[in-house]
Amino acid sequence: KDLDARRAALHQAELAILCLPDPAAREAVRLAEGSNTKIIDSSTAHRTSKDWVYGFPEMSAEQPIRIASAPQVSNPGCYATGVIVLIRPLISAGLIPDDFSLSINAVSGYSGGGNTLISRMEANESKDGIKSNYFSYGLNLDHKHVAEMMFHSGLKARPIFVPSVGRFRQGMIVQIPLQLRALVKKPKYDAIYEVLKVTYKASRFVDVVKPQELSKHTDLLDPEEVNNTNYLRVSVFGNPANQQVVLVAQLDNLGKGAAGQAVQNLNLMLGISEARGLANV
Repeated sequence: KDLDARRAALHQAELAILCLPDPAAREAVRLAEGSNTKIIDSSTAHRTSKDWVYGFPEMSAEQPIRIASAPQVSNPGCYATGVIVLIRPLISAGLIPDDFSLSINAVSGYSGGGNTLISRMEANESKDGIKSNYFSYGLNLDHKHVAEMMFHSGLKARPIFVPSVGRFRQGMIVQIPLQLRALVKKPKYDAIYEVLKVTYKASRFVDVVKPQELSKHTDLLDPEEVNNTNYLRVSVFGNPANQQVVLVAQLDNLGKGAAGQAVQNLNLMLGISEARGLANV
């Protein structure tokens, strides 16, 4: 709690990872001024700042290089990671117009809500305990991750984002339904899949599921499937006859959605193996 002690610690560090609320993160950055300390900020305070490098290495071919040379990196939000991985390549390829009206549905493990939600979900008889196995929230349509999604995906029209929480500690599914006939270019399923496959073909941590392997997931897609890893699994479910597609990202909200991605960024910034210290790689 002592500012002088915190300032001294920040100035002595080679790299600091901030796991703080936004105001405290901004304060820590000010305390580190004048030092050579590199910073990874896991709060939302700097995710749309042009002065910070966004810490999603798979976002572009150049992003790992930018992260490796950056003094300050903002670690992405879990929902935003799942959205950007799906739509940024399609917007860049012109298959989704940047002013298209998107709807995004997502479910996360309750650990994503922090200590308060964790205690409420795990409370037994507490009057503040949550007994529901599933609930939606953020229905004021002003979730703090939306600005980040738009800023880094290239989307100019604000999407409708409906997040929800399930009674499981960690894991996440992000889903984006598309009516292909409503898109200007009316792309086919194969075009959507091909763009995502080519974009992430060299990625160590993002896997695009082959169409022939999707059938085993059409009736049960598990949000906990890639838990305890830094992997992000992308699937393109489609019905060509109906001209409909659902883009899906599965990730661990505490892995690629938070701490795993922070470790990946840490490794890049320190010039060591990108996968060092990450589970199941």
